[in-house]
Amino acid sequence: MSKLTLPSLSGLGNIVLLLVINLVLTLAFLDQFINHDLPCPLCILQRMGFILIGLMFLLNIRSGAQPAHYGFAILFAILGLSVSLRQILLHVAPDDLGYGDTFFRLHFYTWAFVGFVSLMISIAILLIIPDRGTRSRHWFAQFICLWFILLLVGNVISTLSICGLGACADNPLHYDGITQLRQWLTK
Repeated sequence: MSKLTLPSLSGLGNIVLLLVINLVLTLAFLDQFINHDLPCPLCILQRMGFILIGLMFLLNIRSGAQPAHYGFAILFAILGLSVSLRQILLHVAPDDLGYGDTFFRLHFYTWAFVGFVSLMISIAILLIIPDRGTRSRHWFAQFICLWFILLLVGNVISTLSICGLGACADNPLHYDGITQLRQWLTK
């Protein structure tokens, strides 16, 4: 497939879903850095769920769709869905205001739940669509893939900065990993 050829419908679906995951992760980063709202351990696990699903779409775009990629993506969506549902249930009490900021009056973990359900439905639709080549060398697909890789690296750095190499704080207020690194370097 040349750089000017548009991808098939299933290829376009993979590109669009990776774009959606990029937007979700970018929004989480913007909230983290602009509003200084550090992600809790469950939030980090939800980000990991989106990243793992995104890796499957990246594999489809770069090397062609495989049923195993879609299967793993569904399993990762179930993992992320269960983590977000756990966080929703933690804050279901009447006087509980929830954790973190809201977006359109819903907390990010509620949006994550909706996102994981939507991704599972979308992946099921992609499994139904006949695969006529999901590999794409189109510049837009390459841009989306590069953006995703930068978000992946950024999330690894961010998580290490917040948690260090140990367990994350339940309600992180500071970048404890950076503090641990400074203490380790000054020894």
